[in-house]
Amino acid sequence: MPRPTTFEPVNDTAARLFATSDIVSLCMPLVPVTRGMVGEAELRSVRPESFPVNTSRALLIDQDALRTAIDGEWLAGVALDVFEIEPIPTGHWLLTAPRTLLSPHMGYVSDVNYRTYFADVVANIAAYRAGEPVRVLGS
Repeated sequence: MPRPTTFEPVNDTAARLFATSDIVSLCMPLVPVTRGMVGEAELRSVRPESFPVNTSRALLIDQDALRTAIDGEWLAGVALDVFEIEPIPTGHWLLTAPRTLLSPHMGYVSDVNYRTYFADVVANIAAYRAGEPVRVLGS
């Protein structure tokens, strides 16, 4: 499929989205209907200069199809922040796969997030020690 030269909404198929995009970033939950939603057909439709990115859940992409796509050089590369098993095990094939950018499921990390998390932890501990716990689950 030729690459569009003007903006046009893509609303017909995932294969068309993959075939016309430089980067496709998956940002959705893993539920029965999304499991394996990116399979061989979608990965085959990716232009060789394109990059799929997955920062959501590993099993949105069929893992066998992903390996075939990487080994077959169907795409320029892939960026993954999520893995079927986390942390990714020593010796996993992705650790030595060519054209991959891997990060340890930390795509959400930012200064602002860490400041919020740690401030909340300190506040939780102080409130608990004062006998007035906050954010109590099940209450």
